[in-house]
Amino acid sequence: MQLAQGTYSAADLAAAVHGRQTGGARERRLGAVSIDSRTLAPGDTFFAIVAARDGHDFVPAAIARGAAGVVVQRPVAAGADPSSPVVVEVADTLQALQDLGRAVRHASGARVVAITGSAGKTTTKDAIALVLEAKYRVVKNRGNLNNHLGLPLSLVEMRERPDVAVMELGMNHAGEIRVLVGLAEPDIRVWTNVGDAHIGYFGTREAIADAKAEILEQATPSTLLVCNADDPLVMARAQAFAGRRVTFGTHAAADVRAVTIDDRGIAGTRAAVTTPAGPMTIEIVLPGHGHLLNALAATAVGLELGIAPATIAARLATLTAASHRGAVLTTPSGATVLDDTYNSSPAALMRSLDVLAATAAPGRRLAVLGEMLELGDRAIDLHEACGRHAATAGLARLVTVGGTPAARLGAAAIASGLPAASVTHVVTSAEAAAIAAAEVRAGDVVLVKGSRGIATDAVVARLMTGGA
Repeated sequence: MQLAQGTYSAADLAAAVHGRQTGGARERRLGAVSIDSRTLAPGDTFFAIVAARDGHDFVPAAIARGAAGVVVQRPVAAGADPSSPVVVEVADTLQALQDLGRAVRHASGARVVAITGSAGKTTTKDAIALVLEAKYRVVKNRGNLNNHLGLPLSLVEMRERPDVAVMELGMNHAGEIRVLVGLAEPDIRVWTNVGDAHIGYFGTREAIADAKAEILEQATPSTLLVCNADDPLVMARAQAFAGRRVTFGTHAAADVRAVTIDDRGIAGTRAAVTTPAGPMTIEIVLPGHGHLLNALAATAVGLELGIAPATIAARLATLTAASHRGAVLTTPSGATVLDDTYNSSPAALMRSLDVLAATAAPGRRLAVLGEMLELGDRAIDLHEACGRHAATAGLARLVTVGGTPAARLGAAAIASGLPAASVTHVVTSAEAAAIAAAEVRAGDVVLVKGSRGIATDAVVARLMTGGA
C-alpha cells in the first residue's frame, strides 16, 4: 500500500481499513480525512463516526461540500460514475479511522515523539516541534487533536512523509493512553508530570500516575523515555521502563538540569542549564516554572536528535504561547492580562498564581479564577488549597466564578488573610467579565484562569475589547 505519498488510492484506503469499496473508482486519489462535515475541505475523505451524533446523518452534507470519499459502517447510496465519491464500507468507522492512522504511521518511516502529562502537553509539543524544525521536517497534532479520534486524524498527516511526528496524547480515564500508544508506537515518549487534572475520575494522584504510566508500555530496548526528574510519581514508575531514560528538571540527578533560574514573572524565565552536550542558557518568554520544565523537555529531545545546544536555545527564545495557554496580552486601557483560560487544575493554578506573585506590576495584581471541574470528591479541599495559595500572591482583587467549590476558594483566601472586601464570588463568567471591565485599569496585571466549562475566556474577550 502506498499510504505515505501525499495521496493514496481508494483501493489502498479500503485495504488499510479492512473495508469493502462499494462506490467510486479504485484508482481515485485521496488524502486528508475529516470527521466533521462542517469543516470538511473539498477532496477530504469523510469518516462517519457513530458517537453522540451519528456521522451517517451527515454523509450527504459531506458529499455536498466536496468529499472525495466516505467511510461508513452501513450502506449509503453510491454513484456508479467513476467520478462519484469513493464509498468504503467497514464494520466500525472509529476502528477504521484508527487503522488508517496506524497504517500511515507505519508507511511514513518517520520517528514519532509522543507526550503525555497532566499539564503542559501542548506547550511541550510546540516546543519540541519548534526545536526539531531546525533540522527536520516535522508534523504535529493540530490544536488539541490528542484523543482516540484526534490522534489518528493527526497520524494521517504523516502521509506527507515528515522526518518526525510530534504527538500529544490526552486522556481522562484509565486505558486511554494505552490505546493511543498502540496507534502511535512512539520511538520517544515524553512524560511531563502528574497533577490533579481529572482526579474526579481517579480518586488519587497515584491512580492518575498509573494511568499516565501507560505511556511506558509496548516499548523496546531502543525506545527512549524523556521524563521529569522533579516529579516523584513519574520517576517511581519510570523505573520499570523497558528502554533508555533521559531526565530533565532541577533535581540534582537530572540529565538536562536547570542549575540557576531567574524567574521574571510574567516576563518569562532565564536559566543556566547543564546537559550531556555541555552547558547552555535557556531564555523563554513564557512565564512560570512549568514552562521552564516544558523547555527542558524539548531540550532533552532536541539533543537526542542531534540539535546543537545553541540552536536549541535560539529556537526556544522564539517560543510563544498557544491561544489561551498562558498568553500575555495588553488591553486597550493599558492593563496586562495573563490569559490561561484554556483549562485549569489545582497544580497549574498554583503555578499561575506564583507567576503573578513574581511579576513586578506598576499597578495592582488581580485574579479572576473559574471553578476547576472533574475533581470529584476532592473539589472542595483542592479549591480551598488554591484559595490559601491565592492569599500569598499579593492580590488586590480576587473574583471567583462558578459553583460552590469556586466560592470556597474565595472563602479560603479570606480566611488566609485577603480582605473580605477584595473578594467577590459570581456564578457566571459574564458577571465576572462585567466586574473586570469596570475595575481593571492601566498598569494592572490580571490572571484569568478556569476550566473550559466555566468559559473564563469571556472575561479576556471583554477586557480585550476595552470593556465594551
